[in-house]
Amino acid sequence: IALPLTRAGVPVDGIEQSQHMADRMREKPDGETVDVFIGDMAHASMGRKYGLVYVVYNTIGNLLTQDDQVRCFENAARHLTNDGVFVLECRVPSAPSRPGFQFVDAERIAADHVTLDVGRYDPVTQVLDENHVHISAEGISLGPISLRLAHPPEFDLMARIAGLRLRDRAAGWNGEPFTAASWRHVSVYELTTT
Repeated sequence: IALPLTRAGVPVDGIEQSQHMADRMREKPDGETVDVFIGDMAHASMGRKYGLVYVVYNTIGNLLTQDDQVRCFENAARHLTNDGVFVLECRVPSAPSRPGFQFVDAERIAADHVTLDVGRYDPVTQVLDENHVHISAEGISLGPISLRLAHPPEFDLMARIAGLRLRDRAAGWNGEPFTAASWRHVSVYELTTT
């Protein structure tokens, strides 16, 4: 997301927890133009204010406690100009509705390999432990990840705690209406003091 914005002439700074991911971005065209601070999005400060702060592609789920997710909203609010917005893109959780709070789904099936999506959801912590298991003649590889899942109303409450309010919510980047059938949301928050 940072690179297309940079190419469009928007100055972009970033907070990234993984040095590896920052290095991968630097390898791409214009990757050196983005200032990246290696740190935690719930606590790191860029020392500046922005018209746009965003956390996309379920990234807020990498913060594994509700307290840290609230801190992320508070940190975003601290970085906003008076007329700025905080944009959050996230999937609407489906794991809580899975029988027994666990699942095994076939992601890809081919003659020479299979990829399974295997997950276990803890309704007390709201943490999903998920693994993408790739099985082939070469062996088995695992792609584990843990995410704390939250529904849009919980994010709205986090926003209120942080001094933000919901301005708009869509089901996608093209402004699709958000409904009970939507699988993701793009939520736009603004400061309540504006």
